[in-house]
Amino acid sequence: MPTAPGKQPEPPPSALHQARAVAESFGNDAEGYDRARPGYPDGLVARIVAGSPGLDVLDVGCGTGIAARQFQAAGCTVLGVEPDARMAGFARGRGLPVEVTTFEAWDPDGRRFDTVIAAQSWHWVDPVAGAVKAAEVLRPGGRLAIFGHVYEPPAEVAKPFAAAYRRVVPDSMFANLQDRRPLDMYQSMYAKFADKIRETGQFREPEQWRFDWEQSYTRDQWLALLPTTGGLTRLRPDQLAEILGEVGTAIDALGGAMTMSYTTLAASAARVSTS
Repeated sequence: MPTAPGKQPEPPPSALHQARAVAESFGNDAEGYDRARPGYPDGLVARIVAGSPGLDVLDVGCGTGIAARQFQAAGCTVLGVEPDARMAGFARGRGLPVEVTTFEAWDPDGRRFDTVIAAQSWHWVDPVAGAVKAAEVLRPGGRLAIFGHVYEPPAEVAKPFAAAYRRVVPDSMFANLQDRRPLDMYQSMYAKFADKIRETGQFREPEQWRFDWEQSYTRDQWLALLPTTGGLTRLRPDQLAEILGEVGTAIDALGGAMTMSYTTLAASAARVSTS
């Protein structure tokens, strides 16, 4: 987005309220979130580590620590920043030090890092302030890596889910989304992330990466993951049960399991070296 932040149209207050409420709802079941959500491609983690000058990592919006644990397994020392105390508490219980605050408000207290990552979380961060702050806390040559999943259920599952969702919660901010998730929409979002990184003048030319992979799910596994997604975390039990019932029936018709197509997108750039 090339326009200056002050010239961007303000979203209506109702949309801001819904978005903030969704952002604060993922900790409702931190354990279930951690158990159901997929990790990230090993090749992505290896590429980020290899492109960084050292092993000190800051994880922005670390959640329960899914990505952080992968970087720890790769030999990194990781600090998490997470605004939800429930998610942070779970991550701490799994061995990740976490400071509870938003990235924008976080005080680095003079600390510097070799890598700043944001796994499935940068859309909750102010894109201008976030890129500037990442540059401030990175050592010269340090790497910012923003990444997340786009997933595509089979049409036989996606369409019944979307129809049930529109019927059960027609006033939701998610109710008018398309049945299928167009990849180009997400690629455009990551291109905008790259634009904001570029506009700081503190990074080398941003790169955009793509990793395609698949994961199989049984009926129960997918029904465990769905309630951890933004459109469902705040539903009443009866609403959630109705939607999951429709999805479960659709997966049963496929033989009780399905293969999910995932694309993991990333926008990444190295901080310019300073003398």
